[in-house]
Amino acid sequence: MGNRPYIPNKSTAFFPPTVFTALTDNSTKTRFVSPKQINSYEFFVLSDGIKRVYTDSDALSQYGSQKIWHPSRIAYMSLFINGILQPNMNYEVTEGRITLQTEDIPTKGCPIILQMIKLEDL
Repeated sequence: MGNRPYIPNKSTAFFPPTVFTALTDNSTKTRFVSPKQINSYEFFVLSDGIKRVYTDSDALSQYGSQKIWHPSRIAYMSLFINGILQPNMNYEVTEGRITLQTEDIPTKGCPIILQMIKLEDL
């Protein structure tokens, strides 16, 4: 175990197709919603106590290949600094880059985790 946190490689969930039936003017219309696969991606970095900007190249290599996705390709994202969920106004994410917008900077060695949830068609 040691001091290393548990890091999942990739989390996936599958939801079966959903069927909606609507009655309109004496007729029934059925609509099928395509199933989506939900993938969770994480980006892990440790603060150096100096920088406000972290890029793909700063990722902790011992946890494998990591990437900061462009926000338009992600359904939902959350940033955690030292395990605390951060409000959206505290950071900005662009492809390959996280910019902290707080007055203070996390102390050296503090974990920064970006969780990204992506919905993908099957």
